Amino acid sequence: MRLLRPRRVRDRLRPKLLALALAVLMPLGAAVVGGAGPAAAAFDPSGFDFWVDSPVMGPIKSRVFRAADGNTNRVVYALDGMRAQQDLSGWEINTGVARAMADANINVVMPIGGQSSFYLDWNSPSSFLGVPPVSTLNTGSTSGSGATQIFSGGPGKSYRYDWESFLTRDLRGALRARLGFNPNRNGVFGLSMGGSAALTLAAYHPDQFSFAGSFSGYLNISAPGMREAIRVAMVDAGGYNVDSMAPPWDPKWLRMDPFVFGPRLIQNNTRLWIAAGTGRPTAADGPSIDTLNGIGLEALAQINTRAFQVRMMSLGAKNVNYDFPAFGIHAWNNWQDEAFRMIPDLSANIG
Repeated sequence: MRLLRPRRVRDRLRPKLLALALAVLMPLGAAVVGGAGPAAAAFDPSGFDFWVDSPVMGPIKSRVFRAADGNTNRVVYALDGMRAQQDLSGWEINTGVARAMADANINVVMPIGGQSSFYLDWNSPSSFLGVPPVSTLNTGSTSGSGATQIFSGGPGKSYRYDWESFLTRDLRGALRARLGFNPNRNGVFGLSMGGSAALTLAAYHPDQFSFAGSFSGYLNISAPGMREAIRVAMVDAGGYNVDSMAPPWDPKWLRMDPFVFGPRLIQNNTRLWIAAGTGRPTAADGPSIDTLNGIGLEALAQINTRAFQVRMMSLGAKNVNYDFPAFGIHAWNNWQDEAFRMIPDLSANIG
């Protein structure tokens, strides 16, 4: 019998091991991508609804929190995770970040919606097998699997997601025209899906964004297994088909990969805040399935983020602050703490 060399054994086993890992981890992990941990509705009356029409998506709500000193020069966009709801941002539901930033004299804009969108302009409305929507999708995220919603209508299904154009054209222009907000040298940050989206927006719209922050983001999307993991996660988070965003051969996958477009961020001299926890629970993360899921997801985010760090360091990047706290899982308490740590750096690099 011919013996395989160790390297050949690893090469043959790698696809099987990856498939096994995805089969084991994703049913647990995808259920909480972009929002592990307990959540309770926490409407903040200091903010107000700001509606703007998108030519493609129709009326889109954002929540706006004005800077304590009344300035209109310093603006930051806060992006949600894969389970973004249609009523409030996860940042408002689960954290006190908006109020803290407003107290630091920063105007906060929270776009509402965009579940599983990656805040991109999609190629087409989400559908499977060409089947059009057959029922109305319940708005907001659910605690169960979104696989039951794959043929439902609703955001991104009854119409095509057009988020990048909305954020960089429609919302940007309306904030300037109606509130007098500075359309240049804004900040943008987000968690998980929103983290990689924040870097994408900054890379391709440097006049609008001088600062970008990613917490537990997907920063190495071209890594083996990542596209497959995103496919499964998007089915679970609302029943979305990743091929409607970008099929496997679409160059959009490279365009949205921070590992690939990192040189743009250096050329733009965008100030970056890049963070991920170790997956070790804090005292606030009690024993639960959410904590278990959050541990695994943050470990994956840590790997992605470390790969991005190595890539940027190899390019000689001097515009990045990295933060890898010893504790923190894929959960809102981790992201809130990270946002609080980021405020001074954000404040110094916008407006």
